[in-house]
Order: sequence, then C-alpha cells, then structure tokens
Amino acid sequence: MPTTRRDFMKKAAGALGLAAVSPLALNRAWAAKAGRPNILLIMADDMGYSDAECYGGDVRTPNLSALAAGGLRFTQHYSTGRCWPSRACILTGYYAQQIRRDSMDGIKKGKRPGWAPLLPEMLKPYGYHSYHSGKWHIDGTPTDGGFERSWGAHRSGCDWDRYFNSGIWKEDGVAAPVKPGEKYYSTIAIADHTIQCLKLHKSKHGDEPFFQYTAFYSPHFPLHAMQKDIDSYRDAYLEGWDVIRQRRWKRMKEMGLVDTPLSQRDTDIVPRWNLKPDQLKERIGPGEAPRAVAWETLTEEQKKFQATKMAIHAAMITRMDAEIGRIVRQLKEM
Repeated sequence: MPTTRRDFMKKAAGALGLAAVSPLALNRAWAAKAGRPNILLIMADDMGYSDAECYGGDVRTPNLSALAAGGLRFTQHYSTGRCWPSRACILTGYYAQQIRRDSMDGIKKGKRPGWAPLLPEMLKPYGYHSYHSGKWHIDGTPTDGGFERSWGAHRSGCDWDRYFNSGIWKEDGVAAPVKPGEKYYSTIAIADHTIQCLKLHKSKHGDEPFFQYTAFYSPHFPLHAMQKDIDSYRDAYLEGWDVIRQRRWKRMKEMGLVDTPLSQRDTDIVPRWNLKPDQLKERIGPGEAPRAVAWETLTEEQKKFQATKMAIHAAMITRMDAEIGRIVRQLKEM
C-alpha cells in the first residue's frame, strides 16, 4: 500500500525522535524497546533510480524487484551530496558541509570533526558488529571508522582498473589474497566478502546484531562488465536513447512515480570535469558523443558505440543485482 513521505516520517518519529546526540545516534531506551535489528546497507555508485525495473527501468533487476515487492520503496528521496560526500552523509547523518566533506560559499573542506563519528562507532555500544565490503572513499580507513572486517580498494574513489584488477584491493588493510591471473570481477568479489562476513558473524556472534555495509562500484565508470553479461544486452539499445527514455518515462507514469512532462534533453550541459568535446573524441574515439544530442543526429559509428556503452552499463547493473540475490539468499539461511 503506498504511503506518503509525511506518513512515513510520522511513523518514524516515535523511534528516531529519541535520537538526541546526532541525527543517527541511537538511544538506549529506544534500543531496548525496538530491539536491535540486523542492518544490511547496499549502495550502488552512479546508478539512476529509474534504471531498476521496480522504478520503470529496462535493466533486468529481478532481485531488487523482489525486495521492493516485499518492502518499502521511496518515490521522493533526495541526496544533497554526490560522490564521496554522499557516503559521508549516510554514514554520519549530517549534511556534507556540516562535517567538512564538501564545500560551498563560506565553508571549506577539511578533516571530519571528532563529534561526527561513523555509524559503526555509534552502533558498537549497542552490541553491533560492523563489516565493510567494497568501495570506501570517505576518509581514513574502514577499521578506523569502527568496522571489524573490511575488503576494498581504499586508495581512491575512482580507480580506473578496479573491476578486473585484484592488485589494488586490500582485506583488513593488507593486500588481498588473490592470485595473479585468477578470474576476478570486483562486483562478485564484494558479494563474496559480504557473504563471508555474514557467515563469520553467524558462527561467532549469532546472538548479537550486525551492520553490514556493502558498497558496490557498479555501474560507475569505467564501463567494465563481464562479456557474457554484455552479450545479453548486445542489441537492446540500438533504438537509441530518445526512444528508450520516452518508453521509460511512460512506464514510470503508469506506475505513478511521476506526474510531470518528460524533460527536454539539454545539449548545453556537460560535467564540469569533462574534457572538451574535441578532446573527448580524441581520447575515446570517433564513436564518442560528448553531449546529449538527438539520437538521429549521430553518425552510424556513434550510434553503435553509444548503444554498446548503454549495454555495458546495463550489464554492470544486472550483474550487481545477481550478486545482491546471492547475499539475500545467505541472509535467509541465517
């Protein structure tokens, strides 16, 4: 049954209103009354919410659809931070500018204040064991932030060979035990580590609650997917983005997710960190289309290249969904 944001906040106020130390701090009285639920937080990176089938998308995400069908979907949910500031927000409960994780007029970036601990540190007094699998890109290290176990590439938020190169990954601060040449894809490895942590928790701390933070890199650039996943989308986007976005918007409207006209493509907007159009074409090749122009204005070479990029993007999401399915199955066995 649909619920409004106002209704949800009213229901949540009784529990969360007791948190007085910081926006995510837990109150002992609330913990005793509400119990200590296990928490699994899964994050994707640069995935549009309408990519998923449960929001009208055309990317196959059956496991997310199953979770949506049995849970609560937000239709109005906003993030004021992007990239690494958003991760700091969700793990502290503060606006990124409050804790110097992002800048704005009159506010400079800096070290995260000591009065803004990460969620594992806030959960620990209530008996929680916390585990991290995947992307970090906040500050310090996961173990510094209160996680007992960690697997990921912590040196950067955007390692350009992070999907197939196991050499950049660390487990609990040391080089990951992955043999050179061994078949490896980070989305699968992140799920593997998540499942290992869940099994470890069950065997050692079965009567205590856990917080598992699983942060996938997918589908953030670079576009790297397993060939069999790409092949499953090989011809899916040859119609072009104009036809696809119209069809997606129609589905979203039928689902009651949107009630406004479809926005026009804005060909004048490009990310400020992008190279100039001629530099992009020189770097990526003649198939690149630096701006969101009409599909029919592209050359045949550009159409083929852009359709392939969309196919890889979709393949990355579908693989992530499959790995989420493995994690959910592990939860059901616990």
